[in-house]
Amino acid sequence: MDWLMYLAGAILILASLLIIVVVLLQQGRQANLGAISGAADSFLDKGRARTVDAMLGRWTKFIAIGFFVLCFAGMLLTKFVF
Repeated sequence: MDWLMYLAGAILILASLLIIVVVLLQQGRQANLGAISGAADSFLDKGRARTVDAMLGRWTKFIAIGFFVLCFAGMLLTKFVF
């Protein structure tokens, strides 16, 4: 049963790294402040950025929910099985 704990730990580490990567790929909420300083974005760039950011936001939610489910399942495994 030790291999099950190692497998669960490895999956949690991978999920946590995936959450970090997906969150870092998202644009900040204050990304539109470039218009104040004169930076110009085309209309197509703004639309593409919104769709990619929305997709990354959805993936963040799914991965975070999966991460918490895995944490809870791992806690139950260590509490009642081992």
